[in-house]
Amino acid sequence: MALAHTILAALGTESYSGYDLWKKFSQSIKCYWQASQQQIYRELGKLEKEGAIVSEIIPQEGRPDKKLYQITDKGIEILKDWLVEPSEPMAVREELLVKVIAAKLLPKSVILQEIKRRSQVHAQQLSHYKEIAKEKFSDVAQLSYEQKCSYLTLRCGIRYESNWIDWCEEAIALLSEE
Repeated sequence: MALAHTILAALGTESYSGYDLWKKFSQSIKCYWQASQQQIYRELGKLEKEGAIVSEIIPQEGRPDKKLYQITDKGIEILKDWLVEPSEPMAVREELLVKVIAAKLLPKSVILQEIKRRSQVHAQQLSHYKEIAKEKFSDVAQLSYEQKCSYLTLRCGIRYESNWIDWCEEAIALLSEE
């Protein structure tokens, strides 16, 4: 999967400025895809050159003009072509696991402290995701198909964070044994 597909999917039927799209990535999409503001703007430029998206300049008083991006029919076709391709699990690249493997080089307290810190990071993100679920998806039975799809990606993020917290607790208990 490329960042381009994620941007096309995020645009959906709405128009977004590059900044608003980046905020969407930072707030909800980050549970499955992360991108910097610079990466998003660079990809928007490529997608526009390809004809997958178009932009509209909205003049603003006292501020720079706003550029809104919208998916085109060609962009929808690109997204549809990609959607029917089989997806493969992505390779795990997790720095904490590399640190655990190499932890024997330092006192045990160092890796325990890092695992505890990571558990807190995941707990904060889990809390954030649960708040979004409560605000936007309080009655799952009443969700439209599109909303259910969004909800399922959020649920995956919730389970991801919960799994990390569980693993951290297990790791702390095991490494604390003497």
